[in-house]
Amino acid sequence: MIYWWRRSLAAQFIGFTLLALVVSQALTFVISWDERTKALHAAMKSEFFSRCASVTRLMESVPEPLRNQALFASETSYSRFWLSSEEPTDANAWRTRAATELTRPIENFIDLAGKYGVRSNPKANSLMSKEVIAADASIRWTTPPPVLWNSPQPAKFVYFGDHNGYGLAIKLGDGVWLNTAFYKPDIDQWWSLKSLTSLMITALILSLIGVFIASRIARPLRRLALSAEALGRGENLPPLPENGPDDIRRTAEAFNKMQERLHRFVDDRTRMLAAIGHDLRTPLTSLRLRTEFVKDADIQQKMLSTIDELQSMTEAAISFARGESTAEETRAIELEALVGSICDDLADLGLPVEYIEGPKTTYRCRPDGLRRAVRNLTENAARYGGHAKVYIRHSATTIDIVVEDNGPGIPESMREKVFAPFFRLEASRSRDTGGVGLGLSIARAIARQHGGDIQLTPNDPGLKAVISLPQEGQVQTPARVSRRKRRSGPFKLASQEG
Repeated sequence: MIYWWRRSLAAQFIGFTLLALVVSQALTFVISWDERTKALHAAMKSEFFSRCASVTRLMESVPEPLRNQALFASETSYSRFWLSSEEPTDANAWRTRAATELTRPIENFIDLAGKYGVRSNPKANSLMSKEVIAADASIRWTTPPPVLWNSPQPAKFVYFGDHNGYGLAIKLGDGVWLNTAFYKPDIDQWWSLKSLTSLMITALILSLIGVFIASRIARPLRRLALSAEALGRGENLPPLPENGPDDIRRTAEAFNKMQERLHRFVDDRTRMLAAIGHDLRTPLTSLRLRTEFVKDADIQQKMLSTIDELQSMTEAAISFARGESTAEETRAIELEALVGSICDDLADLGLPVEYIEGPKTTYRCRPDGLRRAVRNLTENAARYGGHAKVYIRHSATTIDIVVEDNGPGIPESMREKVFAPFFRLEASRSRDTGGVGLGLSIARAIARQHGGDIQLTPNDPGLKAVISLPQEGQVQTPARVSRRKRRSGPFKLASQEG
C-alpha cells in the first residue's frame, strides 16, 4: 500500500480526495447535528403536547365507561395513555409505571417496518433497561410553559430516558389524572444504511473522477520523462505535442525549446570547429612550405614533425566534434554480436583479444558510436595491457561491457585525467604508440550520450574499464557461455532476426 502511495499519482489523488470527503462530511455532521437534534426534539415535544391536549378534550367529552377504549385508540408506537385516581407525586415511581406501559403491546397494531427494510430499535419497544428506569434523584415534576400547554386543566411535566422521553400528568374535571408517556430513542441516526450507501457511492464516483484526472496529469508527465531520457541518450525526437491545460502545454513548449536550443548549440559548435580547422589549414600549409627553406635537415625534420602533429590534432578535434554531433539513428541490435564482432576484428589483426560470450541481449543504441567506444577501450587494453578480456554482465539497473587487461594499470590520481581531450600518459607520448589522446574522451562521450558512463578500476593486476549502459528496453534470452577468438561475422539488427 505504501509502495503504491509513493509511486502512484492516482493513488495520492484519490487518497486526498477521499480524505477531503470524510473531513467535509465530519465537519458538516458536527456543525448541523446539534441543531438538527434540537429541531427534532422541539418538533416531537410540540406534537406530544398537541396530542395530549386533544386526548384531554376527548376524555372530558366521552362517558367514563368509554374512556379506556378511547385511550387505547389514541395510542401510538411511542406513546401510551392510562388513568389514575390519585395525583402522581413521585417522579421515579411514575417513570417505572411509564416503562411498564410502554412495553405493553398496542391492540390492532400493524407493523410495516419490516416490509420496507426498516429495523426496529429494541429500546423503542422496551424501556425496562437499567438506564431508563434507574432511580434518579434529579428527576422532578415541573409545570409546563404556557406556550406548550394552554389548556385550563392543570398539568405536570417530566423528562426521562436521557431526555428522549416525556411524561405529562393532567388533572381532568372529575379529579381523575390522565397520564401520558412518550419515548423514542436514537432519533434519526446519521449512520443509517442510506447515509452510508450514499457516502460509499459518492466516494466511488470521486475515486473514478480522481483516476481520470490523475491519468490526464500523469500521461503527459510520463511522456515528458521518456522524451527527456531519450534526449539525454542523444536520440533525435519529434517535438512533444503542445496541447492540454496551460501548465502541461507550457511544460511541453519549454521542453521543445530546450531541445531545439541544445541541437542548435551542438550544430553551431561543430560549424565553428569546422571553420577553425579549415582556417588552420592555410597557416599550416604556409609553415610547411617555409620549412623547405630550412637548410639544416635535422631542424627541418623536427619542424615537419611538429607541423604534422598540429595537423593531426586539428583533424582529430574536428573529427571528435563531428562524431559527437552525428545524428545516427537509435535502433535495436544484438549487443553480444556487436561486441563479439569487434573482438574478432581485433583478433584478426593479431591483437591478443579474448571475448567471453554471455546471454544474448537485444539493446537499443547507436551501434556505430558504441562500436567505436568499445573498440577504443579494447584496442588500448590489447596494446598497452598485453591482453584484453571482454565480456558483458548484467546488473539490476545497467548492462556493463567490461574490458580487462593485465598491464601496469593507471595510477588512481590519473584515472579521471586520462578522459580529458589530448591527455596522454608519459609512457605513450609518442604519436606512433599513443595517438593524440582522444580515444578515451571519445569513448566516454559516446557512453554518456547513451545515458551511461565509463569507469576505470584496478584489476589486480592491470586495469578494468567498464562501459555502463542503462537497462532501457533490453530483452535478455539465455545462451550458451563459451570463449572464442575466431571471427563470427558482423552484428545483426534485431529487426533482421525474424
